[in-house]
Amino acid sequence: MEFGLKGRVALVTGGGRDTGGEIARSLAAEGAIVAVNYRNSADEAAKVVSDIEAVGGTAKAYRADIADYDQVKAMIAAVVADHGKVDILINNAGYVKYGKFVDSTPEDWKAQMDICLYGAIHCCHAVAPHMIANNWGRIISLIGDSSRIGEANLSMAAATRAGTVALGKSLARELGRNNVCVNAVSLGLIQTAHSDAEFLEKNMEKIVRAYPLRRIGTPEDIAPLVTFLASDQASWITGQVVSANGGFSMV
Repeated sequence: MEFGLKGRVALVTGGGRDTGGEIARSLAAEGAIVAVNYRNSADEAAKVVSDIEAVGGTAKAYRADIADYDQVKAMIAAVVADHGKVDILINNAGYVKYGKFVDSTPEDWKAQMDICLYGAIHCCHAVAPHMIANNWGRIISLIGDSSRIGEANLSMAAATRAGTVALGKSLARELGRNNVCVNAVSLGLIQTAHSDAEFLEKNMEKIVRAYPLRRIGTPEDIAPLVTFLASDQASWITGQVVSANGGFSMV
C-alpha cells in the first residue's frame, strides 16, 4: 500500500534513537521529509539522518528540549524555514522513572510531567497553527498502556500519558474541521538497544506471560502503525487510542 507521504514534512520528537528512530526511518521510506528531534543524543540523531539519506530520503536533525516551550517554538520555526511547513507531529519523546508512588518526590513528578505532558502540549501548540493554515495535519502521540489500565510503580508515567490522551481527544474535536487528525498509539513493553538488558534477561519468562503473543515488542512493531496513521489512508481516524501491545491490555 502506498501511504502517500511524499512531500509531507514530519517532526519526530525523540527521533534520534529506539522507537523514534525507527518511526523516522519508516516515514522517510514512504517519502516524508523528516525532522529528527533530539535533546542529548546528537550522534544517534545524526545516524538516523544518515540512514535516511543513504537510501535517498531527506532528513535533518534539530536539537530542542521539548520541556522548554521557547526551544520548541524555535525548533518549529527552523523546520518551517527549512521545509516550508510541518504536516505531521509524532510526540514520541518521553521519560519514565520506575518506582513506588509513596517513595517518589515532586522532583520525580516534575521531570516526567515536563517531558511527557508539557512536551506534548508545547509541540502541539507550536505546530497547530501551521496545520490549520495548510488545512491538513496529523498528530500522533505514543503512550504506554499504563495510562489506560494503571500499573504499579508507573503512577506518574500513567498520569502524564493519560493527560496526553485527553489533550489529543480535545484537539481532535477542535482541529477536525481543519482536516487535522489527532490520535495516540498505546504500547506494551518495547525492547530497544537502551533497554535494561540484564533485567529483561532475568525476568523475560515472567514478563511474556502477560502477553498473549508471548513476546514483548520491538520498534519495528510500532513504526508501520504510526506511518499508517500519518497517511491519507487514515483520514477518517481521529480522537482514537490504537493499541500495539501484543495483547497486554484489551480495552
